[in-house]
Amino acid sequence: MTDGVVDNRVHNRYELTVDGATAFVAYAREPGVITFIHTVVPEALAGRGIGSILATHVLDDARANGEKVIPQCPFIAAYIRRHQQYQDLVVA
Repeated sequence: MTDGVVDNRVHNRYELTVDGATAFVAYAREPGVITFIHTVVPEALAGRGIGSILATHVLDDARANGEKVIPQCPFIAAYIRRHQQYQDLVVA
């Protein structure tokens, strides 16, 4: 399912559409830094791990792009706290 995550740069968000509903992580980019602002998972997709799929994808993409992360979004911040492999991405 992560293959379906797309970076919609026009709307500054990563998106994942499942069963006609779109979940997303909104972001702002500056050179070398991406700020994750807000995560939205529609009620129709709740409880299916969609938020975690998005979180994994956006953090892996930040790493691949050499970007540091500002986890302004509470969901992304909590995900990073629970998954130590991403803690090095956070801007100190």
